Amino acid sequence: MNTTSFDFGMIGLGVMGRNLLLNMADHGFSVVGFDKDASKTTTLETSATPGTTVKGVNTLAEMIASLKKPRKLMMLVPAGKPVDDVIGDLLPLLEKGDIVIDGGNSHYTDTLRRVGFLKDKSFHFMGVGISGGEHGARTGPSIMPGGDPEAYANVQPLLEAVSAKVNGSPCVAYLGKGAAGHYVKMVHNGIEYAIMQLISETYDLLHRGLGIDNDELHKIYKNWNDGELQSFLVEITRDIFLQKDDKTDNRLVDMILDKAGSKGTGKWTSQDAMDLPVPIPVIDMAVSLRDLSVYKDERTQAAALYKTTPVEIPVPKEVFIQQVQDALYFATIISYAQGLAMLHKASTELGMEIPLPEVVRVWRGGCIIRSSLLEVFYKAYQVNPQLPNLLLDGSVAHLLQAKKQNIRSVLTLAIQMGYPVAGLMASLSYFDAYRSDRLPTNLIQAQRDYFGAHTYQRIDMPGVFHTEWGK
Repeated sequence: MNTTSFDFGMIGLGVMGRNLLLNMADHGFSVVGFDKDASKTTTLETSATPGTTVKGVNTLAEMIASLKKPRKLMMLVPAGKPVDDVIGDLLPLLEKGDIVIDGGNSHYTDTLRRVGFLKDKSFHFMGVGISGGEHGARTGPSIMPGGDPEAYANVQPLLEAVSAKVNGSPCVAYLGKGAAGHYVKMVHNGIEYAIMQLISETYDLLHRGLGIDNDELHKIYKNWNDGELQSFLVEITRDIFLQKDDKTDNRLVDMILDKAGSKGTGKWTSQDAMDLPVPIPVIDMAVSLRDLSVYKDERTQAAALYKTTPVEIPVPKEVFIQQVQDALYFATIISYAQGLAMLHKASTELGMEIPLPEVVRVWRGGCIIRSSLLEVFYKAYQVNPQLPNLLLDGSVAHLLQAKKQNIRSVLTLAIQMGYPVAGLMASLSYFDAYRSDRLPTNLIQAQRDYFGAHTYQRIDMPGVFHTEWGK
């Protein structure tokens, strides 16, 4: 075999890196993977489809030497210092024009820094978001590249080949300048946080509030997924209720401790939204509730102190199930609207030029937040590519208007019965505030001027004013 015959290289052969590389090989590309762990390179080679060209190596030098020029390679290593360490190891081995891709969940500010650093050394660098988990990586993920357009042109055929397809359209597109790829993936993950929180709240209302068991929960979420709530996250929720625990006779979901982990991307979304600024309260609340879940011991003490016990929701079961379905549908739309509004603002404020129609198109298949709703949103952005918020689209407004009474009914009952539904509440509060042409913020401005001389504007004349309050 020619020693310089490989089309693409992968650094890091964990599950994601290995599966993505095998996906490339299945589509006719010759690929080489590097990992210091020899067992991982062996697993790569033994997992390859017969007849494909896949090689594992244990030194970077061997991998670089085997790649066609300009070399195209991707890192799938933990975000932060490991990415910089790999770049440092690569520098002596690369040549002008080589393309380095970071396919991990790096924060976009790190990606911007690396783009500039490697450009000065005549290398191309791209931040690429990849969503779909280990299964998606193997069979077709959603891919969100941004940055260097010349580099993208070089890798576009490969990325389009391995990505998920919806109606024959590859779920990959050039998504903007600089660190746009990682920025879009960060917001994707923020929306993911929000929808997962919302689904968990509906589960709690049905399970504890109505006493519905796992078999019936499976049927309910199956019905939802077969209808207007069709999405990957509802689909896997449906399946989770049937999974048996291999250590007891119980269902696994009932044996899992209610403490959630996170890898930081939801927090980044909240932090960066505040910097823009743009309001994303459902995502913010999802991050906060994961944080609150960690305080399990304190929550247990508080439950005893306040004598917290589940209270049955006094509504006919079928009626409440429909109300909860509508509440989830409503709040899911709001979650997407907030994330996409953040991308709209970042596109201009950060100079990324993110094409929102393409973002929505790419998200329709392969990714964790794929949903039939994205088809509705895609049509909205085709009508107005510069739509600042989905709530301003007539078709989306029609959907929300049809569901708003049921989410109000659900929240009224949840509040009365003491069930925590912070995500659903944040959704409705955002909706009510966004559609209000008058907010009580005039009082806040008066308070700020009173104690800090921060000034205010008036409704009847232009200018900036200050009052000596109380005089």
